[in-house]
Amino acid sequence: MQVNDDGLPKLRVSRSYRTMMARLRVEGKGGEAHQYLTDKMRSALWLIKSLDQRQRTIFKVATSIVKQQRGFLESGIDRLRPMVLRDVAEDIEMHESTVSRVVANKYIHTPRGLFPMKFFFHSGIDRDYGEDISSLTVKRKITQFVEAENPNKPLSDSALAKLLNREGINIARRTVAKYRDELLIPSSNDRKKIF
Repeated sequence: MQVNDDGLPKLRVSRSYRTMMARLRVEGKGGEAHQYLTDKMRSALWLIKSLDQRQRTIFKVATSIVKQQRGFLESGIDRLRPMVLRDVAEDIEMHESTVSRVVANKYIHTPRGLFPMKFFFHSGIDRDYGEDISSLTVKRKITQFVEAENPNKPLSDSALAKLLNREGINIARRTVAKYRDELLIPSSNDRKKIF
């Protein structure tokens, strides 16, 4: 794994400033000019160090995501596990707010494609067996059920909840309705085909 820093310039302090500082020191002309250059040099080095730290933090977060979502990366959406910022924050021993800033507007290229880092953070639904299931996986199942339904007798939210419950997913009808709305799937009455 690597961080793509192709768009970032390689920063360094100009040799001419180092030379100027050394000359002022040798000539004994320290004073204000030397102090000014020293302050600017310190600021420049701080900026370079901060950018390097930022890249290392992005790498740590990405490594943690890959480690925790290995099942998804190897097998697909059915193995996507619920994960919140706190999971990664605890793994890399940083604050949740730091992780939140790192994943904002960042992307990760995986064997499954290119994803916003935020894609991997979502809630989970309880299961009767095994680990909790990702809300994205549940939404995908709802979509599959709707696509396979009889257009003359579309599945109600209660019927969808029962189908999911049979698969060991503990989900309420109102949660199914919420997910269906988020997926922009019309209600069963609006999906019904009249011939």
